[in-house]
Amino acid sequence: EKLIGLNNTLLKTFCFRKAYISFMFRSYDDAREYVSKFFDCHENAWASLMVTHISNALYTGLISFWVARKSRDAQCWFARGNESKLTFKRWAESSQWTFENKWYLLEAEESFSHNDYEAAKSFYKQAISSAKLHKFVHEEALAYELAAYFYLELGEMEQSMEYFLAAHERYHEWGAFGKCNSLFEFVKSSFSQTSSTVTTSLRHV
Repeated sequence: EKLIGLNNTLLKTFCFRKAYISFMFRSYDDAREYVSKFFDCHENAWASLMVTHISNALYTGLISFWVARKSRDAQCWFARGNESKLTFKRWAESSQWTFENKWYLLEAEESFSHNDYEAAKSFYKQAISSAKLHKFVHEEALAYELAAYFYLELGEMEQSMEYFLAAHERYHEWGAFGKCNSLFEFVKSSFSQTSSTVTTSLRHV
């Protein structure tokens, strides 16, 4: 870690990977800590390769909107999320295939954060449809999962369960078996009254 600390670009990469893993496994405190460190070192790091920059922009944006919903300094996090969203909106004008679903997902999370629930519902559906059309199975899974958390927050349990099941299926198709197991445990604990349905519908791998 001392060597990482001496190289700002390595530190940026390290913090992003830790933030990404924390986000995917829904560890809020760790995601916030590492994405904050990522932003702290972002300005002084070397320029990223395009493929890395795409990933960084997507997940730091998603984490920023997540943190904004729970944080007292929400405006700072909204600004960071909005920057990512506008970046993908601009990129989508050049390559709808690659960037459209990511832009829609960021729009959905921003709408959720602003309590604009009808807009969020529409954007989640568009993000799912676009990811499916453009063959991004892992991002289709992510869109289903984030939509499921959204509906769970609204208390719309049936819709939430439907989306969690779809997310689990897509993650399994993608080969993300650790994520499947994590989702299985979360859903089983969150839908205790329908645990028998969960255990038969989801695969613990």
